[in-house]
Amino acid sequence: METIRKLAILADAAKYDASCASSGAGKRDSRSSGGIGSTEGAGICHSYTPDGRCVSLLKILLTNFCIYDCAYCVNRVSSNVPRARFSVAEVVALTMDFYKRNYIEGLFLSSGIIRNADYTMERMVEVARVLREEHRFAGYIHLKTIPEASPELLAAAGRHADRLSINIELPTEAGLASFAPEKTLPSIRGAMGELRWRIEEAKQAKADSDARTATVSSPLAATPLKRAGRARPPRFAPAGQSTQMIVGADGASDQQILSAADNLYGNYRMRRVYYSAFSPIPDASRLLPLQAPPLAREHRLYQADWLLRFYGYAVEEITDTTQGGMLDLDIDPKMAWAIRHPERFPVDLNVASKDMLLRVPGLGVRNVKRVLMARRHGRLRVADVARLRAPMRTLLPFVQLADHHPRRALDDPAALRARLAPPPRQASLFPDTAAP
Repeated sequence: METIRKLAILADAAKYDASCASSGAGKRDSRSSGGIGSTEGAGICHSYTPDGRCVSLLKILLTNFCIYDCAYCVNRVSSNVPRARFSVAEVVALTMDFYKRNYIEGLFLSSGIIRNADYTMERMVEVARVLREEHRFAGYIHLKTIPEASPELLAAAGRHADRLSINIELPTEAGLASFAPEKTLPSIRGAMGELRWRIEEAKQAKADSDARTATVSSPLAATPLKRAGRARPPRFAPAGQSTQMIVGADGASDQQILSAADNLYGNYRMRRVYYSAFSPIPDASRLLPLQAPPLAREHRLYQADWLLRFYGYAVEEITDTTQGGMLDLDIDPKMAWAIRHPERFPVDLNVASKDMLLRVPGLGVRNVKRVLMARRHGRLRVADVARLRAPMRTLLPFVQLADHHPRRALDDPAALRARLAPPPRQASLFPDTAAP
């Protein structure tokens, strides 16, 4: 099969994996080593597929053959789709060729399972090793690791890749047992724990090395003096690990999904949990729903994830138990919480704590910092807040300023929600035509 035909098949098969972001990698440039590639700066471009997925990395599968039969996967063994497989040399050649043409900033490599987990993982690690050691490629590499692979192969993957990821697939053990019987939650979490331990060990070794270097630095030198003969500590997946959950394939509620994500952030130090709305696939299993969930649900989960990570919310605060643990699709979860708790508002922007300011709809982390800084110099007014470019229509019903009070706007939460929610939209009679 021609390489271009393989690329068409294996790039299309990889589009269902959302965890392709390259954020979090350390700064690295090959100009000093005489190699090729960079994780940042000029020579890197970003492009997007028509469905909005980022393809700034060469995002492909090593093969879409797979011995597993996961119901939600288009590449499962029982699926009737064209199959293809790259050799190690072909993936390396494509990566180098695309990078030199400024098409990509690095490589995202995943694979179906060939023969067994170890054999497949060996091939993927070999791609990364050849790029790093034989071509001195300093660009970004993200490897999708296989939880059933041996710890030695996971360790080898981390030495060459910037980021590693293991998909948890579904938020509950029952869902995984129903839709992916060859996979088990204990094996997935065990591999995640192995990666977390190795990542933290590498970080600690680097911190110790930096501390030792600092103790022998000359106070008069412009740069630290490194002790001769001391080897640099080995790197291990400096951009951390990430994972992905499929939304809408099983009956898991948003509360169950966010609880699983909160556990992953806390216990495994995930850099990101990605949420991928289930997409109907060719020759689908009878276990799957006939229609995809609304994309708004995926969007609300990302907003809720942000509240968990940066705004101090708990899962129980974000999800509404009266709605079966589901997020409100019409308004964002931060506003939904505020409307459910009118007794906490209005918030006086001139005296409120940082924690309470972060809970005001329309105020993000950056604008909260600006509010805290600005109020040192005088009492804030509406015009002062407007200069922050905050969404005033969203903000004003929940705040008090020197020249503003929402009065009785919070007395009727249902009316306030109706006023702030987007207007209802007429559904189209034709699915491929935009509604008027």
